[in-house]
Amino acid sequence: MRPLDLASLRAAYLSGGQSPRQTIEEVLAREARHADNPIWIARVAEDALFARCAQLAQQDPATLPLYGVPFAIKDNIDLAGLPTTAACPAFTYQPAASASVVQRLIDAGAIALGKTNLDQFATGLVGTRSPYGIVRNSFDARYLAGGSSSGSAVAVALGLASFALGTDTAGSGRVPAAFNNLVGYKPTLGLLSTRGMVPACRTLDALSIFALTAGDAALVAEAARGFDAADPWARPAQRAAQRGWSQRPAPRIAVPAPVGLEFFGNAGYARLFEAARARCAWLGAVTLEVDIAPLLDAARLLYEGPWIAERYLVARPLLADPAALHPVTRRIVEAGAAPSAAEAFAAQYRLQGLRAAAREIWSVADALLLPTAPTHFSIEEEQAQPLLRNSQLGTYTNFVNLLDLAAIAVPAGFTAAGLPFGVTLLAPAWHDADLLAWGARLHQAAGSALGATNAPWPQPAALPPAPGDTLDIAVCGAHMSGLPLNHQLTARGAWLVAATRTAPAYRLYALPGGPPQRPGMVRAADGRAIEVEVWRMPEEGVASFVRGIPAPLGIGRVCLQDGSEVCGFLCEPLGINGARDISDCGSWRAWLARQGDAAP
Repeated sequence: MRPLDLASLRAAYLSGGQSPRQTIEEVLAREARHADNPIWIARVAEDALFARCAQLAQQDPATLPLYGVPFAIKDNIDLAGLPTTAACPAFTYQPAASASVVQRLIDAGAIALGKTNLDQFATGLVGTRSPYGIVRNSFDARYLAGGSSSGSAVAVALGLASFALGTDTAGSGRVPAAFNNLVGYKPTLGLLSTRGMVPACRTLDALSIFALTAGDAALVAEAARGFDAADPWARPAQRAAQRGWSQRPAPRIAVPAPVGLEFFGNAGYARLFEAARARCAWLGAVTLEVDIAPLLDAARLLYEGPWIAERYLVARPLLADPAALHPVTRRIVEAGAAPSAAEAFAAQYRLQGLRAAAREIWSVADALLLPTAPTHFSIEEEQAQPLLRNSQLGTYTNFVNLLDLAAIAVPAGFTAAGLPFGVTLLAPAWHDADLLAWGARLHQAAGSALGATNAPWPQPAALPPAPGDTLDIAVCGAHMSGLPLNHQLTARGAWLVAATRTAPAYRLYALPGGPPQRPGMVRAADGRAIEVEVWRMPEEGVASFVRGIPAPLGIGRVCLQDGSEVCGFLCEPLGINGARDISDCGSWRAWLARQGDAAP
């Protein structure tokens, strides 16, 4: 499957090796294979998609940041030409124009594919409350896809779109990301315009982004953002306090004290969260335990307090029609008629006290790491107790917008049953750039493939400078991504920063022995350019890594194709006695592929 991440697509377009029409044709073929999964509510017609491709073919790919990038839109966000339903046929209307953010993305070169399924009126974290059908998880159809942005998440996970827009009031842009091995970026409230979006809780709604990588989410957000004076909830961007913590040595990442964590019996999730916590330390963060009780108390206010009245205001005109609303949605919305003005003010006072208590966390930490969801229910489990299960899924998400926090959910491994697990990094408003940067490191360190596609990580375009507490190491063999010894890097918190080649000054040999098979790279006057990956490792992991390197290999200085030098694997000349010269292959991967092709 050809990857749809933004870096891979852009490289293909700039080289002339792929056209937007070819991308759309492949996406349509993939969609046909998933036609039994109710991911979509409405689709842009094929002839309109191809007309858009023809329009883009007349433009220079280098001039548009999202040139030819296919994307999906949650069906509570307007797209001109298609109806908006909010998963409620009785509510359907035809928008005169696209939502502000949608139009910005189209202007940046992106191709809108259609409108995705959701929990009705974005009321739910499960993805089951839609008359258009239950969207099935991209890894196991028996399990929840997550909601309310279920269709958007599954479309990206299955490779049907490069990114998708969702909305996030209580976690709708994060829980589906965790359940489908995606990045879910929930920006600071007001950073992305909500004009043209059907509200759930107008004071708390955020438009969110599902993407394969945090880098992709950042690029999409950059194209989508911009103060919208016509949106009464828009906020001019502000400079965050303590900006740039993601680039400092030893950022402070808070984690809950173990007694403050609840996984509802999911021991696999508990283990994976501890691994993510350890990964933060390997990446160079200082982790410290904090009390998250104020956050959990705030979370309970969302559905148990008067904010439910905001959902009632949106759906109130439909309550007179017994058939208009999904039964669970109706039950939730009707409760919104009960809170009084006195209860609303009392809840505001309570929330303000909890905000003050939560500030204690930010006085000692730059960000907070939490499980995105405490567990992952099957559809059958959720259907048996829909309100309870939904409430449990929102344990670590419901408070975020109430407390005016920004968040990024990133993949963090898989359970023994093969289901994804995700963690979320949280910080106060306007820390979005730092969250995206640290989220990218945390995701890459986890080493999982992209979505449910098994697509490899995209090759970084450039090698950024290393901070003083890390070491860049060039690897040319079994330590490369997906190969047998790569775990020796990821276990020490290293992350991939560049896939490149050496200067044409080295010979590559297949050394005898194994398993695993290893190459040896030797500097030579008649050398070739050899494929390498550059991994950035926290200093505390370097000593144990180097101690484990067997002779005749060692660490020296390797010259890259751009003329820069990094530390990297080299072989003693004596060690190539009896070895096979494979330099003309240009890479260890290419040689391994040839061996596989030659196998009986």
